[in-house]
Amino acid sequence: MGVKGLLSFMQNSCPSACVMVDLKEMAKKHQQANPGCMPTIVVDAMSCLNYWYKPDSWVHGGQWREYLSYLKNFIETFRVAGIKLVFIFDGVVEQKKRLTWVKRRLNNSKEIAKIFQFIKTNRQQPGRTMFFIPSGLSTFSRFALKSLDQDSFCSQREADYEVAAYGLQNKCMGILGEDTDYLIFNTVPYFSINSLQLNRLVTIMFSRENLCSTLRVNITDLPLFACLVGNDIMPEGMLQGFHQKCMASYHPKNESHNKRANMFLAVANFISSVPPSHRLRIVEETLPLGSDMTLLYEEMESYLLPGQQSPWLFPKMPHSQAVADEQERAMYPDKEILQLAKEQHFRGENSMIYNILCRRETECSNTLEDEADSELPGQALIYRPLRQHIYALLVGTEKDSSGIRPAVKEWYVYPGNQLKQPDIVQAVDLNISGGTPSLRTLWLTKRSEAQVQRYCTYLACFHIENSMEFQALEDPIAAVCCLLIYLLLQVDSLSLEDLDAFVAQTLCLQGKSADQLKQLQLSHVDSRAVHLGFLFVRGIITSMGVNSACGFPFHMDNLMPWKVFDGKLFHQKYLQAHRGCSVEELLEGNSSLLTQFQNLKSLICAVCISRSRTIESKPRGSTFIPERQEGRDPCFSQPNRSYMNPLYHYQDRRNHWRGPESRSSRSRFQHSGRRYRLGYQGHRGRGFQPTSRWPR
Repeated sequence: MGVKGLLSFMQNSCPSACVMVDLKEMAKKHQQANPGCMPTIVVDAMSCLNYWYKPDSWVHGGQWREYLSYLKNFIETFRVAGIKLVFIFDGVVEQKKRLTWVKRRLNNSKEIAKIFQFIKTNRQQPGRTMFFIPSGLSTFSRFALKSLDQDSFCSQREADYEVAAYGLQNKCMGILGEDTDYLIFNTVPYFSINSLQLNRLVTIMFSRENLCSTLRVNITDLPLFACLVGNDIMPEGMLQGFHQKCMASYHPKNESHNKRANMFLAVANFISSVPPSHRLRIVEETLPLGSDMTLLYEEMESYLLPGQQSPWLFPKMPHSQAVADEQERAMYPDKEILQLAKEQHFRGENSMIYNILCRRETECSNTLEDEADSELPGQALIYRPLRQHIYALLVGTEKDSSGIRPAVKEWYVYPGNQLKQPDIVQAVDLNISGGTPSLRTLWLTKRSEAQVQRYCTYLACFHIENSMEFQALEDPIAAVCCLLIYLLLQVDSLSLEDLDAFVAQTLCLQGKSADQLKQLQLSHVDSRAVHLGFLFVRGIITSMGVNSACGFPFHMDNLMPWKVFDGKLFHQKYLQAHRGCSVEELLEGNSSLLTQFQNLKSLICAVCISRSRTIESKPRGSTFIPERQEGRDPCFSQPNRSYMNPLYHYQDRRNHWRGPESRSSRSRFQHSGRRYRLGYQGHRGRGFQPTSRWPR
């Protein structure tokens, strides 16, 4: 991000601009200079994610309780030093940055392919040099910070602008991040997160004053400098001819500089040589014919914070907020709903909702998924039907005068998608009594029965019709069951072993600390388990979108991964389940979890069977240990039959499944006060078929 090559230029050619500072001492001086004002650092949260994620394991889907403990320690260190932190996250991808965003996503896809190739070859996690942040880290970090009583916000334009503006307007002691654009903005000091030594609270401060001294330009010249040397918006290809002209007329005194450093100095020399009275004309004449001067001027303006002017630009009235509000209302006319969505977005509760209402557009970055695994589609495609129900709630499904249903532009990464243009995805109605409810009904109704409607609407998005059994569950467990049912209905290759692993890890997680999870040891890393772990995490994020659209039937805290998922724990359960281990081993000998495991699995399977989805046993590859000579799985013994799921019993080495009463091809079992009927096909079948509609 920022100006390409500027950081290395400062480190190698302008070392005086890189100053090691003690943040505790700076905080004391800042407080002396501003009595009654607590020293505050505004944090560019997106550029800090790599630094914050300290857990050693990162390929399994996220070690969320570990991450939460590291984040808590980070905050506590600053608190003890008397420094307040304010966190700002990216809330939107501006159209001018879409091309850059696409290029990064395509490059990420190549890196992810290398990660999976490494895992398949070595059966281990790659080293930190191949580190890829877990899916949803920015989303979950916002909620983690809220839970730790921190001020955390989502930007309504490019985050670096709002970070720089916040720092200047609130007289902060500095900005913490890793983006050279903070040198270009005329704002408060900029501290490096990558150089931060947390135990001592020392880091590098990048001095824009010393940078300007080396370049021999003024601070107000930096926006033009950034545009002319090339940044995320101004393509280097457009500027090549200009760079050559500058280099031809510049004679460096220090021959030790590299080519790019000399280009920086040459461009700065050109800027300083332009007479003030002819600035705009000379810049226009010097740039190559056909250059987009409008782009240049707009990009220079984007570096000007509120109240600032540039000597290189004509004074311009600030963009009217009234015009921005009118553009939003043109997309979604209900002002009250729009205001609620904006407030949720600002608080970081769900940017997806606000962007869909205002722009009819949404995006999703890369996740760790194996493009070579033909049995597991991309997560973007798996969750698309769920998103289509979200769109129905947000923008409706009524056709316009041209007969076209409302649709949303999706910039979602999935195998084969080159992101040359967005996918146009139409909203799809929910199958719910009374039809798809409106946002006003879900968000604004205060009646007691409104919460029941919100809950039923949430379930309907996951294709679940009966809510009675789910309402009896704790919210985090109910949300996991909804997600697992949806995945089993969408992905045919998911097996009973996969289901066992997900349910077992959800239950076992409840009693584990971050330290216990950190100490877990895995025999090896399985690429499919990695894929499934991240698929589940993406499901959690999508569930949060459903929850927001439905008016929050669940408290958002109950959907957080540190309550329902740990990547390494899931990986352990996956390996165990595919080895054919017993339920007792999956549940770590905790007999108190047995009934809950049985009931949850029964509930999930019942809903799937009602939708004609049979879930088969499919032990995977080398993770499955063949039976011994006795003809039984080594993890299974006859006395353990009573501990198996009420729906299914492990039968013989062919891995056929039978009902709990072997004397009959049909059996009934009791669950939550209801009776259900199972059909059994015998050894020739590969699973159960329903003998009647469920529930009966």
